[in-house]
Amino acid sequence: MKTLGRWLKYGLLGLLGLFTLWQLWLLCWVLLWGWMNPGTTRFMEIRLAELREKKPDAQLKQQWVPYERISVHLKRAIIAAEDAKFVDHEGFDWDGIQKAMEKNQKKGRFVAGGSTISQQLAKNLFLTPNKSYFRKAEEAIITLMLENLWSKERIFEVYLNVIEWGNGVFGAEAAARHYYNISAAQLGPEQAARLAGMVPNPRYYDRNRGAPGLGRKTGIILGRMPGAEIP
Repeated sequence: MKTLGRWLKYGLLGLLGLFTLWQLWLLCWVLLWGWMNPGTTRFMEIRLAELREKKPDAQLKQQWVPYERISVHLKRAIIAAEDAKFVDHEGFDWDGIQKAMEKNQKKGRFVAGGSTISQQLAKNLFLTPNKSYFRKAEEAIITLMLENLWSKERIFEVYLNVIEWGNGVFGAEAAARHYYNISAAQLGPEQAARLAGMVPNPRYYDRNRGAPGLGRKTGIILGRMPGAEIP
């Protein structure tokens, strides 16, 4: 029994060591990307692999643009649609999380996550789309790293440049050119609101651009945009 207990202790210590090394590896990337732009993300790698299963030479559409070259209308639209309290919270919207939990409980399944922009960015940079308690815990740890090591403007800049906006389309510049054949800087209020409405289900809306639900969401977002506070 003593031998078994000793091996269990060593096993737990080994797992703790691996977990610590993993967190340090993530922390190093967070520190690096605080001043260097990410070339790719975990989500991009996953989507590219999926595309290449059907088309081996497939490529993603993504072009980095600095924060000041992204339309203020798109910034306001994304805040209005995804995270109205972004500039004030420290990574988590507890009211939003509570509402999401109540909605999930009512539906009897996972239909809402209550994720902030910081949480969405943490997931996109390092994790997978799979839903699990472990992934949510890891997402929370990375979110704390981002919030404590990056400015709100940097978090938002990276988010706008890496989130998925269609089938193989990532970032504001690629989205503006893909849907409107203009740059991200040229997006008007209605175009921005429509793009913001696509964020929760971008590949579906890429295929169904005239979906009635998207039109309704666009109108709601337009109404909220004047009150959206951006970093």
